[in-house]
Amino acid sequence: MRNAIEIEGNLIITTDNSGGIGEKSQDVVAVPDRLTAYYAARVTLLEQWAANAQPMTVLIHNFSGKRSWESYVQGVEDLFREAGLETPTISGSTETNMELVQSAVAVTMIGKQRDQPKSEAFKWFTYGMPLVGNEVKERADEVASIRRIRQALDEGIVHRIWPVGSQGILKEARTMTGYEDASVETALNGEKSAGPSTVVFLAIPLVKVDEAKRFLGNILCEIHIANCLAGE
Repeated sequence: MRNAIEIEGNLIITTDNSGGIGEKSQDVVAVPDRLTAYYAARVTLLEQWAANAQPMTVLIHNFSGKRSWESYVQGVEDLFREAGLETPTISGSTETNMELVQSAVAVTMIGKQRDQPKSEAFKWFTYGMPLVGNEVKERADEVASIRRIRQALDEGIVHRIWPVGSQGILKEARTMTGYEDASVETALNGEKSAGPSTVVFLAIPLVKVDEAKRFLGNILCEIHIANCLAGE
């Protein structure tokens, strides 16, 4: 799993960072710090789920100054509340010696890996639209829903997930399957960045496809990846 480190004891470490996005005057994208932390945490949580892990603790690495700390904590709490999960313990540190001209934050999660789900035949789908920068807040209804992903996993509608980030759908599909020359067919823009994982690959059991379409709506699209083993 990319961006996830497994250590002894079935512990999984995942992390994501954000720079130039926030409330400082020289930030490239102007959004509340709370929203910046929410999306950094979102990517990190999705990486946990992709490794079949559930986070036990969260670390916030704050380079934006003391004033941003509480907003960053609230953003992480917002994410877990949306997912319908209890917020893990939150700790971290703040850079107070140097005043940066742009916002910067990283969110790290340490989680415990669970038993792998029983293998079964499935199809891959994309869930969400590739969005980046201001598009993320302007087209929020096209972002893959954390709550629905969690519900779909819990109810067996989704077998596995793999978040798509800045590399885009095409590159991420090849990384996921391990086939650098894989042919990927998608109705979406395969090369556009998906920013803070606004798109997520979902492996949906064949017997659950119709149910998944009803549950996840019209931002669920089938993707065809050739030169890889079906059901892996």
